[in-house]
Amino acid sequence: TQSENILEYRVNVERIPNSCRDSPDRIFLKDRKVLLNLSMAYYRVNISSYNKAGESPQAIYIVPDFSAADLPGQIHVKHQGTNAVVTWTPEYNPKCFVVDWGTGKDDMRMKIITMATGNFTLDNFQPYKLYKIMVHASDVCQCESFTRHEKTFGVTHFYSVEGVPRTGPANVTILNITKHSAVVEWTKIAAEDCLGFLQGYRISYTDSSRRKSLAVTLNSSTTSYHLTGLKEKNIYRVQISGFTNAGEGPPTLSQSFSTPKYGTVEALCICVTQHQS
Repeated sequence: TQSENILEYRVNVERIPNSCRDSPDRIFLKDRKVLLNLSMAYYRVNISSYNKAGESPQAIYIVPDFSAADLPGQIHVKHQGTNAVVTWTPEYNPKCFVVDWGTGKDDMRMKIITMATGNFTLDNFQPYKLYKIMVHASDVCQCESFTRHEKTFGVTHFYSVEGVPRTGPANVTILNITKHSAVVEWTKIAAEDCLGFLQGYRISYTDSSRRKSLAVTLNSSTTSYHLTGLKEKNIYRVQISGFTNAGEGPPTLSQSFSTPKYGTVEALCICVTQHQS
């Protein structure tokens, strides 16, 4: 339909999850933009246009995660078997709190807490899965729409049981090779493969005689390292693994490179992508 024939736009804003099964907030407007003041919960936005012939199909948009993944210090989570006790200290006393928890927008649960308390027990956590927990304050507590009333108090992430990474980093590349140094680069381990909070990486490398083995531990934000103190005209093998609080995961396949005899810089790139079976 041509835009000049459009009489109005209709915007439906629905909270995810919508445990109250309340009707989405409906907004009618002439402009092609709308300002929404939302909490940090997930929201589904449906947009359609309307003219004399009727209403168009809806365009569906999911409000993504906010860039501030965590609000540290607001929520505290303590293990209790397969359960978790979430505690918080309110800045003020709203009529209720709304707690969301799950592994993502397609797997979220919601609970309204009307008691004057700063704790809640969550159950049925599965091991090795990353959960997102959000606590919102609201002055509307009777399964009405939270869209206009909810304010996020805290956000955190949680593993009930951590495991070791099931794979090493991908795309291991060795470049800028000289007589005595080389640079190792890699792609960080995907979050779904960490099975816990990734603490860092461990690089181990040996020379061709296997008489000298060195290891370096790096933090989880690092994706490159400059190897130094190498011997000229030698073959080195490199492996990289990731580790969590539960321990170290499997290393990458051994990658080899040769240092040149002369002082001129040579380069060699070896890219290996690990595929999970």
